[in-house]
Amino acid sequence: MSGKLNLTLKIWRQPSPEARGEFKTYTLNGISTEMSFLEMLDILNSQLIERGEEPVAFDNDCREGICGACGVMINGQPHGPDRGTTTCQLHMRRFKNNDTIVIEPWRARAFPVLRDLVVDRSAFDRIIAAGGYVSVNVGNAPDGNVIPVPKTKADAALDAAACIGCGACVAACKNASASLFTGARISQFALLPQGQPERAKRVQQMVAQMDAEGFGACTFTTECEAACPAEISVANITRMNREYLRALFTATP
Repeated sequence: MSGKLNLTLKIWRQPSPEARGEFKTYTLNGISTEMSFLEMLDILNSQLIERGEEPVAFDNDCREGICGACGVMINGQPHGPDRGTTTCQLHMRRFKNNDTIVIEPWRARAFPVLRDLVVDRSAFDRIIAAGGYVSVNVGNAPDGNVIPVPKTKADAALDAAACIGCGACVAACKNASASLFTGARISQFALLPQGQPERAKRVQQMVAQMDAEGFGACTFTTECEAACPAEISVANITRMNREYLRALFTATP
């Protein structure tokens, strides 16, 4: 049943990367429980604009849980209280009347705040550019049955490729590690025949770039898996480590 909520919002406001940020408190009344979390922020911004104040900056795009553009810490949890759900797919029925909701950006050195709740996640793009692709000439698309792929490997590769690159894994990790993201990107190629020619080079270059971006080390607390809206498995971190050691010990002098 649809209801109405009166809420207190404590939101991180930071006008620029160089500026000192702070939490500011806002009140909202009559918010429908059928609204999404971002629709609630839209209502807040409309009220701020009407009052001549600066609206809250936040990332969003598809609002369908697909693109990975959205993402904020909600009461200390990346994307909020629902498991396997992005911020844009979180609904206000998960909250109670008169709740106080604390909203802040991802917290990681490799994700510097640009403004308010918006962070620079281009470090992920550079990790992909370091090797997260197949560059060899494979010719025309072959018939689907020419290269047999075991179903278990095909399923694991597709599961890894489901990563939307939102950065929740980094935000959830006490070390701000990007191992789940990088491991998923490495796994999706390492498991398939098309990824084999560049297998060793790919993992070495992507891990090196991940370290160069300033992400922390993985201590395998699995908070990343719990926070991931695509529910990417930490098995991909294990596979990345195995691939990295394999590349080191089989490298040509």
